[in-house]
Amino acid sequence: MNGAQAVVRTLVDSGVTACFANPGTSEMHFVAALDTVPQMRGVLCLFEGVATGAADGYGRMTGTPAAALLHLGPGLGNGLANLHNARRANTPLLAIVGDHATYHKRFDAPLESDIDALAGTVSGWVRRSTRSADAPADAAQAVAAAMRPPGQLATLILPADVTWTDGAEPADPVPPRPPARVPGEVISQVAAVLGSGEPAVVMLGGSGLRRAALDAASRISQGTGARLIAETFPARLERGAGVPAIDRLAYLAEFAITQLGDARHLILAGAREPVSFFAYPGKASYLVPDGCQVHVLAEGGDDIEGALAELADLVAPAARPAVPELSRPGLPDGALTGEKAAAVIGALLPEGAIVCDEANTSGLWLPGLTAGGPPHDWLTLTGGAIGQGLPLATGAAVACPGRPVLALEADGSAMYTVSALWTHAREQLDITTIIFSNRSYAILNMELERTGATTAGETARSLLDLSRPSIDFTALATGLGVPGSRAVTAGELATQLQRALAEPGPHLIEAAIGPLG
Repeated sequence: MNGAQAVVRTLVDSGVTACFANPGTSEMHFVAALDTVPQMRGVLCLFEGVATGAADGYGRMTGTPAAALLHLGPGLGNGLANLHNARRANTPLLAIVGDHATYHKRFDAPLESDIDALAGTVSGWVRRSTRSADAPADAAQAVAAAMRPPGQLATLILPADVTWTDGAEPADPVPPRPPARVPGEVISQVAAVLGSGEPAVVMLGGSGLRRAALDAASRISQGTGARLIAETFPARLERGAGVPAIDRLAYLAEFAITQLGDARHLILAGAREPVSFFAYPGKASYLVPDGCQVHVLAEGGDDIEGALAELADLVAPAARPAVPELSRPGLPDGALTGEKAAAVIGALLPEGAIVCDEANTSGLWLPGLTAGGPPHDWLTLTGGAIGQGLPLATGAAVACPGRPVLALEADGSAMYTVSALWTHAREQLDITTIIFSNRSYAILNMELERTGATTAGETARSLLDLSRPSIDFTALATGLGVPGSRAVTAGELATQLQRALAEPGPHLIEAAIGPLG
């Protein structure tokens, strides 16, 4: 075997069976090796940001890493924004970056760059293989590193001659480290806080937003009166009928402070202390209320579910979780708005759906109008780098081929990675994309006011406007192989969404809505 063949075999033996790829010359032997190991599914993406975002979606849904195959430093750079989102999501993800042959690097060829430095900005683990014989063991270590709780990006750099040199053998998988058990004294201390009678909020994040953890957290709330709240942008939130409901912390700092209210204790279970996304003149950056004590029950790498279950047994042994029954909004009619679009989605959301939400300002009504739908998963924009939704849906659909995927996408964000639609078509993925088309970077129009940039005039506003010309998303979708349609009324959206959900394969609906406000 050459190095590439041994690495691919090692990856498959270690549980990595999907490779989202945008390869170049340095990766050709890795590409060729995929034919020798058919258990590895190769998925071509037309832009590196699609490959990295797809690997993120795959990892969120399976809990195991996919590979993102990237070409040298520029390819890694093109994929960096969605690797940033994956880092914030604590997604197990393996980036494989090809490099020049070891002997070629000294010539400073045009594509030469500092790959190690670029990788270090988003990776929890980086290694450069220098010998073909060592590369398989490096690959096994990379997978174990990616799986290290709560999950992280591991980057393996493979010089071209390392992949083409013969004499390598597959390496044995490296067992991943399990989550750490929270010490009993920590759980007892938090139990005492909850028993104090003072107002408390339990803030959940990471794996604390999965069904079993939510059940335990709901028991704690029922038994102690503590309020539950989720981090603002969860990597994966299980929700719907039969799953304890939880509100997310608001994006806007002033709303978040109101949500936390008079809490004297903030208990963190897989979440970080809340801070404002940005600094604003005269507004708080640190969102923990004055006089509120912060207590860490479990960090991201801990056994969050286990800690919540033990805590529930201490403070609420007889309590049962509060779970909502199935409750859908009625189908609206009339001209389409963001609120009516959310109602249509809530009315028609299929059981077991995976929702990839990058609707941004157009999605303000989505959480409330979908909360009572059948059980489903909700994936969000964890790191704030837009252009994630369509790639995220790609990976989720590859990971869960039996489940319908909805990509709820703002029009401005969609244009960052619109080429993902081509991969949806090529792979015949069961993804229904709804483009919320208000022809504006609406969130930035809001931020223009919130930052106090009150002198902004026509030039500034034009930089936040997506008209002149208007983007024809149905034509774009059709050109990339995805059936497209456009809805201007709530009834049209309902009809088109019903048809898309009933037919296998990808679809796109442009939902023409007005700007917020």
